Amino acid sequence: MLIQLAGAYYSNSLAVLADAGHLFVHNSSLFIALIASSIAVHLAKNYSDGYKKAEFTGGLINGMLYLTISVVILYEGSERLTHHHDGNGEVVNTYIMSVVAALGFLFHGLSAWVLYKGRKESINVYAVFLHSFFDLLSTVSTFVASILIYLTGFQIIDIISSMLISFFVMFTGFKVVRACLKGLLSKETQLPSPEQVEVKILTTDHVESVHSVTVTRVDNELAVGAHIVLKHHCTIDSHDQSCREQVENVLNNTFGVSQCVLQVESHNCSEH
Repeated sequence: MLIQLAGAYYSNSLAVLADAGHLFVHNSSLFIALIASSIAVHLAKNYSDGYKKAEFTGGLINGMLYLTISVVILYEGSERLTHHHDGNGEVVNTYIMSVVAALGFLFHGLSAWVLYKGRKESINVYAVFLHSFFDLLSTVSTFVASILIYLTGFQIIDIISSMLISFFVMFTGFKVVRACLKGLLSKETQLPSPEQVEVKILTTDHVESVHSVTVTRVDNELAVGAHIVLKHHCTIDSHDQSCREQVENVLNNTFGVSQCVLQVESHNCSEH
């Protein structure tokens, strides 16, 4: 990104500046996602709502960055377009423009290749791979634009190329903002807190204690996970199945829990 910023300044290329702006948003996206995740860990009351709200908030900021960068580039492009028609357009240094685009191609090509190998392991890795791939295409378009300017002398090609990149960034920004606003404004049924779930599980006959309770939503259905320690006599009599059934029934009747992942543990007794 820093190389592209310097290249845009010395080459007078708006297309290279648009590339740098696009990459700035991607770098900011990773930083904002890190902050959002850190906040979610400390403030989330459960594993579903807190993480989702943090993710949507971070995504909304990223989307606004996309739109801001695209508007700035489009405004600068319209200004240069006016000056070009008046015969006062700036001359683009195609040599610097092509060199910076080639360096960008190498950087993005390498990152896309690394991410491509792990794209099936994580949806987040796959998303970043797509970003890198589109960055790769952007550098290709900038390089082609530099060659066409060199061969034809039409400086307006740089402006058109930058605007095409900006329209793509704007389209991406609108999609991100719309998805995040939809998520933030959705009226989902509030999830019970882990403390409420823990209290309810302790009302069953076989349970001595509960820990590591998680509450989340899977495919719009409420799901609970918990580690359950059996009472002394239940450990001896192996009441695991009865315990599971009781806990599942209580959670389903009280909170409408449709999925339970229960880890049943034995009572810590030195004699048995």
